[in-house]
Amino acid sequence: MKKMDYQNVKGTQDYLPESEMIRREVRRTLEDVFIQYGCKPLETPILNYTELLASKYAGGAEILEEMYTLTDRGERDLALRYDLTIPFAKVAAMNPTIPMPFKRYEIGKVFRDGPIKAGRFREFTQCDVDIVGADSQVAEAELMLMALDAFGQLDMEVEIQYNNRKLLTGMLKVFGVEANLINQAVLTLDKLEKIGVDAVITELSDLSISDSTNRLIQQFLTDRDNNRLDYFGSYAERNSQISEGLQELKELTSYLDFLDINKQCVFNPFLARGLEIYTGTIYEIFLTDGSITSSIGSGGRYDNAVGGLVGTGENISTVGISFGLDVIYAAIIASQRTVKTAANVDYYVIPLGAGKEALRVANGLRKKGYIVELEMSGRKLGKLLERANKEGVRNVIVIGEEEVKKNQFKVKKMETGEEEVWEMSAMK
Repeated sequence: MKKMDYQNVKGTQDYLPESEMIRREVRRTLEDVFIQYGCKPLETPILNYTELLASKYAGGAEILEEMYTLTDRGERDLALRYDLTIPFAKVAAMNPTIPMPFKRYEIGKVFRDGPIKAGRFREFTQCDVDIVGADSQVAEAELMLMALDAFGQLDMEVEIQYNNRKLLTGMLKVFGVEANLINQAVLTLDKLEKIGVDAVITELSDLSISDSTNRLIQQFLTDRDNNRLDYFGSYAERNSQISEGLQELKELTSYLDFLDINKQCVFNPFLARGLEIYTGTIYEIFLTDGSITSSIGSGGRYDNAVGGLVGTGENISTVGISFGLDVIYAAIIASQRTVKTAANVDYYVIPLGAGKEALRVANGLRKKGYIVELEMSGRKLGKLLERANKEGVRNVIVIGEEEVKKNQFKVKKMETGEEEVWEMSAMK
């Protein structure tokens, strides 16, 4: 008989209790911050119709290549969600009576058949906040402030880089990039940090972008003043997209300056966020210590999605931010920083031939709100006490025949060694 292969599917991972406790604490921290900012919880299906996730208002061609697809018994075309954004846009489109602005958070698994690297798997957990119905850049400013708050509580120093897709695509048009090549050019610019200016220009040449256009793009990429908003003033007179993007960036920076977070939020004129869904402000979050070079959170404005799914085609203001739980966990492990996890066991109840009585004591303590573990292995007492010390158990209770006869038991405080005598009847 052939032995079964018990290895995990490539790109998936088991998280044993020690790891999962850290992940749960990160999740709790993020959720507490989301709630503090007035976000309402939402849960959407993992399984969706392929037509929804492949919509032109969704992630775009690049992400669709990584989408897991399947069919059900009725031969319907289905897919696993690759993010939480499009399922949220679907909810907003299907429920027009929801009071606006509608601010929601969702934490859930998503799936992509993409490349695997540190903190990046094929099954992973996203923690998202999205706001629909807010035109002002105050929505972006609040999400960026929320991100800084969340990572501050996780004791992680981050930098948020931001840009505007209108500004970026407008500049490409002014430089002479043809409309049908804009999205591919944006995807190429998105690789700037990884491959450098020369490689970007080479890839743009491969797209059949002219030499004269490439020279203008190269000049833009290497100009020292391109990180100042006033650099784009003259270009704004030549292109309405640049003008709109510049106005949005000026509004956003006025909030960042007023909130005094402009040192943690940095304008990056080449930040592209390759997904076609984005229509305005975009941002990515990076660890300042560089322990993980990929972003640990990202987002932006996508005003076409909800209206597109409704079928009206109108722009419905929508902006969102997403935190990658797996990459945050990988960063915590890589830096060896400690995360305060949930409370250790309050009481460890060890039965010595008195299983029923031990179970009753454990139950009585749980009713009082304590975290209680009932020993079930039957190992020797010495080994069990060693384990209690190692795992930071606060109190140990041993219940044997003598305790049952006296209707009393001792509670040993592991930190001090002190003992107290309790009545068994108090546990009923």
